Amino acid sequence: MARICELTGKGRQVGHNVSHANNKTKRTFLPNLQNVTLISDKLGKGVKLRVSTHGLRSVEHVGGLDNWLLKSKSETLSLRARRLKREIEKASKAA
Repeated sequence: MARICELTGKGRQVGHNVSHANNKTKRTFLPNLQNVTLISDKLGKGVKLRVSTHGLRSVEHVGGLDNWLLKSKSETLSLRARRLKREIEKASKAA
């Protein structure tokens, strides 16, 4: 399982540990991923996603999962999130 946020696409970054003697060794910075159940208002159900804490704050700021998915580009979303976005678009057109 990749360590990538399903909503924002945020993944690992690469950098260096720098010692006092200025020796540099490679290291990775991993995103703070959480398994979260987000509620979709239009679908009327909860959806389990693996989201970074930054992404979770962004979803709350925009006004919920439905608004986030409708405003976001499909390229940054995971396959599961893209399918969810299509379901929400269909539900909003039907209503």
